[in-house]
Parts: sequence; C-alpha cells; structure tokens
Amino acid sequence: MINDNNNNNNNNSNNEWIETQQSEDGTYIATFGRGARSRSSQPASTPTRTSPARRSILPFAAAFLAGVVTIGGFMYAADQSNWFGSKTVAVVQTSASTSSTAGQGAGITTASASVSNAVETGNISSIYSAASPAVVKVETFVEQQQQSLPTRGGIWFEPGTRGGSGYAPDGSQSGQSSQNGQSSQDTQSGSLEALGTGTGFIVDGSGYIMTNQHVIADADEIQVTLEGEETPYTATVVGTREDLDIAILKIEKTDGGSFPTVSFGDSNAANIGDMVVAIGNPYGFDQTLTVGVLSAKERPIQIQDGDTVRNYEHLLQTDASINPGNSGGPLLNANGEVIGMNTAGETDAQGIGFAIPSSTMQEVYNELVTSKSSVNM
Repeated sequence: MINDNNNNNNNNSNNEWIETQQSEDGTYIATFGRGARSRSSQPASTPTRTSPARRSILPFAAAFLAGVVTIGGFMYAADQSNWFGSKTVAVVQTSASTSSTAGQGAGITTASASVSNAVETGNISSIYSAASPAVVKVETFVEQQQQSLPTRGGIWFEPGTRGGSGYAPDGSQSGQSSQNGQSSQDTQSGSLEALGTGTGFIVDGSGYIMTNQHVIADADEIQVTLEGEETPYTATVVGTREDLDIAILKIEKTDGGSFPTVSFGDSNAANIGDMVVAIGNPYGFDQTLTVGVLSAKERPIQIQDGDTVRNYEHLLQTDASINPGNSGGPLLNANGEVIGMNTAGETDAQGIGFAIPSSTMQEVYNELVTSKSSVNM
C-alpha cells in the first residue's frame, strides 16, 4: 500500500499540466506547471496586458511631443538668425578699407560686417540716414577776371541754347547771389567769385570723392562741405575723365581721422522697376532726397555743352527728381548702395533723369586712383 502511494506521488510529481483563465477584459491567460496542482492555487504572477485603446493612443502622444519639440527648435533658430526679419546691409563706414589688388573694384570701399551703421532694405529713411553723411556739397569758384566764363556745374539744357539755362547749379542766376546771400568767396580777399554748386559722395575714408567732371570744370578753387559741418574743406583734383564726365577729388582731415563713406552696388544687376533714391543739393537745398524707380538702362544721349557736344552711353534712366545741383550725387538702390551718379535732366520734361552707372565709375576710380594716373587733368 505504501508502494502504491509512492507510485502515485511520483506520477503526480511528473505530471505536466496547463491551466487557462480569462481576465476581466476577456483576455485568456495560460499557466503551465509540473507535478501536483492545487485547485485553489493561483499563478505566482499574472501577466498584465495593456488594453488596445490605451495602446493606440501612445504613438499619437509621442508624435505630438516630437512635433512640439521640432517646432519650438525651429522658431528659436529663426529668431536667432532673423530668417523672417528685414535684412540689413552695411553701407557706411567710419574707417574705410581699400583693396590693393588690380581689376574692377580695387581700391573701392566695400561693405563689411564691422561697420557701425546699417541700412534696412527698402526703408527710405534708413537709406537716407546711413548714406547722407557721405554726400557732400561741391562749390566751385573762379578768379574775378574769369567771371565771364559760362556757368558750369549743371547739364540742364534747353533746345537751341549754348548749353545752359542761365542758372547756376545752386538755382541762382549766374553772377547773382546764391541761397546764402553771398556771390563771392572771401578766402582770398574777395578775389574769388562763386561759379556753381553740385554734389559729390565720399567713396574712401581717406577723403576720395567722386563727382561729375562738368561740376568742377573751369574752377580755380573747389570747396567741399560735409553734412553738419560749417567749415568747408578745400579739395584737390586727383583726376578727371571728361569723356565720361567723371572727376575724383581729395580732401583731408587735419586730425588724420576718417570720413564717412558709401559703398558701390552692382549697376549691372539692377533691374528696371527697382526702387532708387537720389540725394543731392538741388538749387542749393542741401541734402535733398528724392525717390523713384529705375526707368531704363543703356541709354545713349547727346548734350550740347558750349561749343562741344557731350556723348553719353550706357546711362541709367530714372524718374527720381533730378535738378540743377544734383549733378555728381549718388543714385542709391534699396540696399543703400551707389549704382549711379546723377548727371543730367531734361528741362522740357518731368521724371526723366540720367545717371552714370557704377560699373563705369569703378573703372575710372581704378584708373585715376588705384593706378595713380589721370586723363585730361
């Protein structure tokens, strides 16, 4: 009998069994074992299973959190890099840098990241504030015995005339008083007579100025006045190109400091319809700003200048108001860069003005300054 019980116990210990139970959510759980099994016994641990509804929400929650992190990072990067803000372009330098290399653009002031003043693209007020300190008034004088010379400094010609409307570039009659009520300069005991007024702009911090050749032609003395300064500088002529109507002047600070400058833009890249800004001294009204668009490119014109005819090619045409006294002033693009030199206007029409492109000006600068040579001095 004892042997039978032992056999039964051995059989029970060797028996393998499986028990199946159904959980509350309807999931079947199988439990495996070997040996004797108690009906009241429960598995040591019951596996848990995530409900289908809860399992389906987790991917969406993870995707949402990933999206929040991604968008937040993008917005932070955009704010730091100013991707959607107004671009700024530096155009005014208190200390000019020049290139010693030959070729187009050598020796010309260029924009750099270290400049303190910047232009907000397309903002007219910002363009004016940044560029105007480098725009100068150019006044010319002759000795009194030469006062019978024809008025120079402006090419606003009426058909059939010798080449002048009878007005000096500052708006005054030739030989008459100008805006400040003075017709002569007392720098040499009253020996100099005012000839005319035009505009120029500083392209190098050491004092190089570009203007029209017709502005300074026949002058015995040239004086340059900067914005906000009362005492003019006496300028020397570095060189001229009469055929292109370009002159380069030089002024110097007594303390050895630098002048504010403007940078050149690419006139070849300018498109018809682009906004342009002109700054000058029409009829003696200093630092006058006018706004328009680039109306055309590659314009050829002929202008009677006394006994000669000036032939211009590749000019920019604009409807920005250009009047006597604007000659030699800058025509700026939306970035505040010089793309032209205001040169001529049509007396019988409004909204037709012409400017020498910056590509031509840069070539002349390289010729007259960088290479230290000149033509038609």
